[in-house]
Order: sequence, then structure tokens, then C-alpha cells
Amino acid sequence: MVNAGARLISGGYLISDKSGHGRVYVSTYPTMMGLIDETRNGIRRFGPGHFDLIVIDEAHRSVYRKYKAIFDYFDSLLVGLTATPKDEVDRDTYALFDLERGIPTDAYDLDEAVSDGYLVPLKAVSVPLRFVREGIKYDDLSDEEKEEWDAIEWDEQGSIPDQIDAGAVNKWLFNEDTVDKVLEHLMTHGQKVADGDRLGKTIIFAKNHDHAQFIAKRFDANYPHLAGKFARVIDFKTEYAQSRIDDFSEKDKAPHIAISVDMLDTGIDIPEVVNLVFFKIVRSKTKFWQMIGRGTRLCPDLFGPGQHKEFFYIFDFCQNFEFFNQNPAVTEGAGGESLSKRLFTARVALATQIEQQSKQQKTDELAALRGALIEHLKADVAGMTPDNFEVRPQRRLVEKFQKSEPWEKLGLDERAELIERLAGLPSAHEDDDLEAKQFDLLVLRTQLALLLNEKSFEGYRKRIRDLAALLEEKLNVPMVAAELELILEIQTDEFWQDITAPPLETVRRRLRSLIKLIEVKKRPHIYTDFEDELGSGADIAVSGAAVGTDKHRFRLKVRQFLNDHMDHITIQKLRRNEPLTPQDLEELERILIDSGIAEAEQLDALQVDGGLGVLIRSMVGLDREATKRAFNAFTEKHNLNADQIEFLNMVIDYLTERGVMDPRSLYESPFTDLDYLGVEGLFGSAEVVELISIIEDFRKRAAA
Repeated sequence: MVNAGARLISGGYLISDKSGHGRVYVSTYPTMMGLIDETRNGIRRFGPGHFDLIVIDEAHRSVYRKYKAIFDYFDSLLVGLTATPKDEVDRDTYALFDLERGIPTDAYDLDEAVSDGYLVPLKAVSVPLRFVREGIKYDDLSDEEKEEWDAIEWDEQGSIPDQIDAGAVNKWLFNEDTVDKVLEHLMTHGQKVADGDRLGKTIIFAKNHDHAQFIAKRFDANYPHLAGKFARVIDFKTEYAQSRIDDFSEKDKAPHIAISVDMLDTGIDIPEVVNLVFFKIVRSKTKFWQMIGRGTRLCPDLFGPGQHKEFFYIFDFCQNFEFFNQNPAVTEGAGGESLSKRLFTARVALATQIEQQSKQQKTDELAALRGALIEHLKADVAGMTPDNFEVRPQRRLVEKFQKSEPWEKLGLDERAELIERLAGLPSAHEDDDLEAKQFDLLVLRTQLALLLNEKSFEGYRKRIRDLAALLEEKLNVPMVAAELELILEIQTDEFWQDITAPPLETVRRRLRSLIKLIEVKKRPHIYTDFEDELGSGADIAVSGAAVGTDKHRFRLKVRQFLNDHMDHITIQKLRRNEPLTPQDLEELERILIDSGIAEAEQLDALQVDGGLGVLIRSMVGLDREATKRAFNAFTEKHNLNADQIEFLNMVIDYLTERGVMDPRSLYESPFTDLDYLGVEGLFGSAEVVELISIIEDFRKRAAA
């Protein structure tokens, strides 16, 4: 309940009428960002105390990362609303509301809403689809299909692959039989309306726009009497998409199947939806549950008078439910920093490193490079206007670094101030050449890796050489031809022998404006009609859809007790990855029971493979330094490239947060984001065996 004098800000009217006045204001976040700095006759329209209450819709990561400055600026009460499961809301968002991580002020779970009669439950059916799961292997095809395979123009070089990985299916390879089998299963097993004569409203979640178009094309081919109206694509490339959504929202009006790419994943409330088809892989748990939410709405009399919607189907052809059931602790990962912030941070780090290195090896070239970096940073800070509400809280530091003295020697304090408080603030000193800035960041990281003697230098060097090779193909462009000597030199081993940071700065300055000329080569779309294999659909238990709150609260209680007793020797041994004895675990179980936190049966019910030690480790995590030490021998033995180092750091982050790791996770997102084969795409077989052995050792040490 909002009191009579309160005013709200959330999402709508200020967009069309920015000068409007009222007691309740509705606005998008970007609109309010612009209005905060607006003045009339020198007076701000919206001062810090203008609102008594701010209601934030969709209050999760994007709000905190992009628009936190709004809520720092206004001095008001905050109410945040999100449909994201409470365990998936990131800790920064909890911090925005001064809440303990994982414990919102109030929560209303899906199972409670279903139990109370406000939503309908789901029935999940997992339907194994061979090509989507395993890819297409030439050796598995019939003789006729092998002839078709050999006749395909796979690429410009005329090469013929011996298999197509699962990640390519529905991305650039579209197989008719695969889509036909999905549509047949949907039309046969999906919930029907109109006394069983018509498929109920259905959303098919497609992988991309081309996949969606292909699904629509195959539907029209299989059901010509319904062509062009029953199943329609609705995505951001669709002309008059809102009109199609409006038609889809009407109970008896076509389309009855909406083939969507992202557009219908969230924010659409159509009670008549009774079938959802997951025809793409989803690895964001937040997005996964938002997509599920499209089918949960009540719909009275949908199947006739008194015949209400009682549940909805989800047909999952991509094993999404299996993934989330096996990976209940999947997180979204850290929100990405802006390119401008990363550039600012990299320049500060490089300038500081040059300053430190100059104490041992001072050269005029290094001094000139540091000077250029400092001048660029000073220009960035000079462009930070203190009147901007994002900059204003850092006014003192902005004014400090707009002077020359602080830049003469950047100590630890200055570096922290620049990176943690000034990096990423809006500045009038901007560069709109995105590709050039991306190249700047690559070279800056290469220079820093070189000065620090890091193994990642090899990976950065290869990327610069590859870019030079692509530029060489643009000799018909005069700007490129003028730099041909340098472009060719970069591709030689001699250039990189005993390379130093200053020559790389020359490369950056001379080539940065040419990078935008490089064309990203797109793989051509391939259309095939190989016989796919569809398994029978199997009902699957949905982890998280009806989790008992008592069990959840009990786990929170145990976690809180452990956090209060982190100095206990057994917990310290678990965090430091030291092997436990049976006596250690007996003592830990005893204090949990004696303190009244748990009973023996409750502990038995919660324990996972590995017993109490693994359970406790999963709650308290690992000490990061201890985790890194376990991989020291591996990193010293192998000369890792930049991607391998990044992959290993992701493994360390995972173990630090969760304490243990199932090796199967190495073949799934986010580890497949670097290479779609996961660990095997980046490491050799022997190295994979070593990594898995190290990971399994963490569990063994906790199991006792």
C-alpha cells in the first residue's frame, strides 16, 4: 500500500510525455537516466528527494549493472520485483536492497502459487532427438544419404567433413526430417482445444531467426491446408510483430503456433498457451524459468464450459530439464563490464606496470608509451562532467585526477581509485569506432602480458597475427596498401622475436582504423534431409518446480550455522582442501545435532554423493588460493595458451564457489562458451584426464 503523498517510478508514461506532472510517474530506466540531469532555469526537475518510493520491476542483474546509479541518486524507499527464482538472483542485486544473499524480504514460489490455485502446473516431456543431441556422422548415414552428403558444397575450399557437431544443427545446418519429427510429435501429443479438433496455443522457442523461418516453412509443407496462417514466426525481425502477438493472444484467431526467437521468452501473458516447445538449448536458469512462465497462467473454460486449463505441456527436445536437474547450482556468471571501462582499466594497469618496470629498465620508448597512456586517461577524466549524476558522487576524485600531479606516480591507492571508482563513468572523451577500440584492448592486453611475462601473451600474439593476415586480403583498399609492409612484418616470426611493448603501440596506432575493414566470414546455410531419430517422450521430474520450502529453509539454517562457525578446524580443513578423517566428520555431525540445528535423519536426507563432507563443502566453498595450488603442477607442466588459461580460471572460480565439481560440467555451459566441445576442444586427451583427476581429488578429500 502506497500512502497518499507517495510517487512511483516504474515503466511507461514519461517516455511519451517527458514534461508531464503527476503524483505517480512511470518511466523506463534509460528515460529516467536522461531526465535526472535535466534542469529548468538552473533547477533540477527531479532532485534526490523527489520520490518517496521507487518500485523496480525486473529487479535483477541488468538493473544493478546498468542502472544502479539511479537508485544511488534518489533518497527513497526501494521495492524490487522479479520473477527470477530467489537462488538465481545475483548477490549484487541483494546488496542493492541491503539483503543477505539468497534471502529476499519475501518470496512466493511457483509451487506455492500452484498450490494456492493462482497458476497451473507443468508437465515436462523430454523427447530425445538424435541429431540435436549427438550431431550427424557421415558413417551413420545410408548409402543414398552419403551421396547427398558428398554433393553438398560445404565451403569455398570444397572440403567435406566427416561429421557435423550438434552445435551446428539448427544454427547453420537445417535438416528437414529433424524439424518434421518435432512438428509431428507436437501435433500428435500436444494439448488440443475446440473439442480436440485444433492444437491449443503453442510457443516454439527456436534457436535463431533462420531456424524459426525454417520451422515455419516445414510446417507449411507438412500442413498445406494451414499454410501461411496457423504457424507464424514472431521475433524482432518480424515486420508488424506486435500485430501478430495481438492475433496470437486471441483465443480462436490464428496463428495458433508462435515460433519465437527471444521475443516471447518473457513478458507475454497469454492464458490460452497450453504447449511450449523447447527447440533450443538454454543455459541461463533465469531465462529458463521465465520461458516456463509463459504457460503457467490460468484459463477458465478453455476446453469448454467448466473445463478449465489444468496444466500445460513442455516438450523439451534439447535436454534442458536434464541439464538443470543435474546442475541445480547453475549461476549466470558475472555481468560484463563495458568496453570503455575495460579499456580504462587496461590503460591504468599498463601505465602502472611500465612505471614499476622502469625502476629496473628505464628506456625512452617505455617512458613515451607511459606518457601516451597517461594523456589518454587524463582526457577520459577531463571529459567526466561533475554535473552528471553518475559522476557527481566521485567529484572529489575527478577533480583530483584532472590535475597533473597525481599522474606522475601511480601508487596502489591511486590505481585503486582509478579502477574501482572512476573506470566506466560517462566521459565526453569518446571514440565511436567499436572495432578500433576492441583492437586497442587486444593490444593493451598483449603489452601487459608481455611485461608480466604471462603465458596468455602467446594467445594474444596469435590473434594479432590472424588479424594482420585478414587485413592482407584487403590490398585493394588504399589505406591497407599503405600499411602493407607493417602488415606483412607482423606475420613473421622475426617481428615477435624479442618484441617489446613500444613496437606494439606502433602496431595499435597504425592499424586500429583499418580493423573495421575486415569482413566476418559467415558460414553458408546448409539444408539437408537426412533421416533423424526421435525417441519416445518420457515424463521428467522437474527440479525446482515443487521444492518443499521446509527443506530449503533447513538448508539455509545449516548454511547460516556454518558461516557462524567458519573457524572450526574441520570447516577450515574443508575450505583449504585438506583431507578429512572419519573423526573430523563425526565431530562436525555431533555439533550440528547437539546445537539443535539438525537431526540425523535430516542430514541423511540432504547428503549428496560423498557424504557429509561433500555436503558441507558445497555450502562453504573452497579457499581460492588452495584451489589454485591444486592446479599448480598442471600449469607448470603444460605451456597453456590464453583460452586454456581462461578455461582453467573458470574451473577455479566454479570450485571456489561450489566446493566440488562434477567433471561432466566441463562439457556444458559455461565451459562450452570458449569451445563447443568443452574441455576436449581446448586440451589434449592426456591433459583432460589430468584435469578430471585433479577435480575428482577435491571430492575425495572432502569425503573422508
